Amino acid sequence: MKKSSNRQGKPRRQPAIPYITERFLPHVLKMKRWLRWSIAAFTLFLLIMAGTLIYLRTQSLPVTAISQTSQMIDLQGNVIDTFHAGENRRSVQLSDISHYVIEATLAIEDRRFYDHRGFDVKGMARAVMVNVQSFSARQGASTLTQQLARNLYLTHERTWQRKMKEAMYTVQLEMSYSKDEILGMYLNQIYYGHGSYGIEAAAMMYFNKHASELSLAESAMLAGIPKGPKYYSPYLNMKNAKDRQLTILQAMLEGGSITSEQADAAYAEVLDFQTLGSGSQEGFAPYFRDYIRYIAVDKLGIDEHLLNEGGITIYTTLDPEAQATAEEVIAEGIPESSEQQAALIAIDPRNGYIKAMVGGRNYKQNQYNRVFAKTRQPGSSFKPFLYLTALQSGFMSPVTRYMSEPTVFTYDEGRKTYEPHNYGDKYLNELIDMRKALASSDNIYAVNTIMTVGADKVIETARKLGIDSPMQPVPSLALGTFPVSPFEMASAFGTFANGGIHAEPIAIIRIEDRKGQVLYEAKQQAEQAVTAAEAYVMTSLMESVFEEGGTAFRVSSMIKRPVAGKTGTTPTDAWLVGYTPELATAVWVGYDKDRKLTVAEAYRAAPIFAKFTEQALAAIPPKIFPIPEGVVSVYIDPTSGKLAEGSCPNRRLEAFLSGTEPTEVCGEPAAAGEGGADKDGKNGTGKGSWWSDLKRWWTD
Repeated sequence: MKKSSNRQGKPRRQPAIPYITERFLPHVLKMKRWLRWSIAAFTLFLLIMAGTLIYLRTQSLPVTAISQTSQMIDLQGNVIDTFHAGENRRSVQLSDISHYVIEATLAIEDRRFYDHRGFDVKGMARAVMVNVQSFSARQGASTLTQQLARNLYLTHERTWQRKMKEAMYTVQLEMSYSKDEILGMYLNQIYYGHGSYGIEAAAMMYFNKHASELSLAESAMLAGIPKGPKYYSPYLNMKNAKDRQLTILQAMLEGGSITSEQADAAYAEVLDFQTLGSGSQEGFAPYFRDYIRYIAVDKLGIDEHLLNEGGITIYTTLDPEAQATAEEVIAEGIPESSEQQAALIAIDPRNGYIKAMVGGRNYKQNQYNRVFAKTRQPGSSFKPFLYLTALQSGFMSPVTRYMSEPTVFTYDEGRKTYEPHNYGDKYLNELIDMRKALASSDNIYAVNTIMTVGADKVIETARKLGIDSPMQPVPSLALGTFPVSPFEMASAFGTFANGGIHAEPIAIIRIEDRKGQVLYEAKQQAEQAVTAAEAYVMTSLMESVFEEGGTAFRVSSMIKRPVAGKTGTTPTDAWLVGYTPELATAVWVGYDKDRKLTVAEAYRAAPIFAKFTEQALAAIPPKIFPIPEGVVSVYIDPTSGKLAEGSCPNRRLEAFLSGTEPTEVCGEPAAAGEGGADKDGKNGTGKGSWWSDLKRWWTD
């Protein structure tokens, strides 16, 4: 009899597949629906992309934007200069460009240029990672084709519309031209600084070579400039240029186009640059032209391509007659064979307009603008800020007296000493007042003054008048030992000429685009830095510098109008900073390498100032400095500083801030009609001091 099976009575197991199907089928069905939508969307995207490509294929690229000359206009409406608008662009075939230039450009700008179709996806991803890690836009991902599309057909505005157009033009360029053609166009249109467009023009300007003759070192140097012509130009900043050259050589080494030995040799090579400024680069007012470009691009944000090719018009404050005079008197004032340099800056104190600017004797040889050099000590030309502080303090007046004799000063609570000396160790060995001290540039009086009023106060005063250079509150500040630029000095002295109102210097009045629309218009910034009375009393004191006994008396006969100012002399620098009611001018002479000046070399600043001032204002009638309210003019005894009555042997008309005039009297009152002075400065004739001054200037 057959045994019954042990498996009878146990439940049967369900098949595995139906179980899986039952559990996951709904998800599979949903996935299929999602997949169908995805496939449909992707197909639609491909159709749109194909349609777009077909459309772009049938469209012609826009006509390349034609460069238009931008102009710089002077105060009289004349064209000073035109900014480069393509005339220095020289196109060459790609085969006529050194392979080093090509390899350097690709290594630093677009190393995957021959592998992509206009957009470097890997480069974009790499740039995103670098920027995210550094939390800044340190690395860009624009390809050469994108840059070419932007430079040829678009502006540099940062909008989504411009980016879309750039993408379309990039695709069209890639479809219309070969890679070599695109690279050739790029190298022929990129900007290499100083008005040079294209590698051929750049090679000629920088090295006087054709693009085909450039060495590895020269190519790496030039390839670095387009990223920022004003930062990487070897003419403007050699350190930045060499650092950029090294970066490019390392990129070429990483890319395998050169060896480490070649990279080291190229970096060590001393390049023979051409002198910048040949031909039309020099021209009229070259230092002012460079300053205008700097203000427009760096300060006002005008795009360099717009400046060079956009047809804009820049209206400037330059007075062509004053500029021509400045260039002429500097050329005549220093022998041609001398290596001594000079700088001159003239500003209209009433509105801050820069009327003339000469930054050196030969722009073609050296483009450094010494007008803005904050490396030269102003010497005694700084003293007006000191004496203005003294007048404001209430402790001192024009008749305050100190001994002119060798003196050792103690400061810092007795821990330090300072022993100043007069020029040539000449001392009067008597009590002198502020007018005499300023006119003769007595250093002992100046240090006595700063010890009285405080060096901190002097710095505050200088800041109000426009001096921004670093200064320290020490006794030597009184003698102008801290460097200040001629630009700052002219601007600050203009405050005295303008009744105490400091007008910020202006070089650009307005900028218009090619359609005449105003892109920028200057707004005059002026503030009352000191009172009109304080400015006038200082002006009155500085007029003595050009009178007998003053340090600028030797040139007083050249100037037939009221003028005030101050000389300054250090072992390496000579200055004359002065002004009339219409013009404030700073003149500096010296050597770039701090070579000591001879007496004859130091005397050259004053004649340059005098000739320029008289010739620049030749068409303007002489004007006196107006006497404002708050000024009292009285006759004083220079020896005692007391009020001078009729019997006083010596009398001098002196201007005071109201309330600071002396009260003690020297001598007996004058008889009626004998010419004493009242508190308004009027004598027996009923005329004020200005009338006597005017008659003296007129007869001279």
